[in-house]
Amino acid sequence: MIRSELIQKIADENPHLYQRDVERIVNTVFEAVTDAMARGDRVELRGFGAFSVKKRDSRVGRNPRTGDTVHVEEKHVPFFKTGKLLRDRLNGK
Repeated sequence: MIRSELIQKIADENPHLYQRDVERIVNTVFEAVTDAMARGDRVELRGFGAFSVKKRDSRVGRNPRTGDTVHVEEKHVPFFKTGKLLRDRLNGK
């Protein structure tokens, strides 16, 4: 599901809301999650999962095309851990 499909689904299920308002709500939620993660905070949505940021240390990598060694700088990557409710639904429990 992509963002526009999510907005359309919420708008269809809530006919009393304008689509532009639903779009603003969805964008605000995504911005809040993004801003929190950019600050290094953890975002937990009960029953769904938790978003966090993990640090990857710098390392020596290899260019697959030439085989030369290259230095890969440290970076921060998003990480998602599913919640128990979501995991149970995916496994048919």
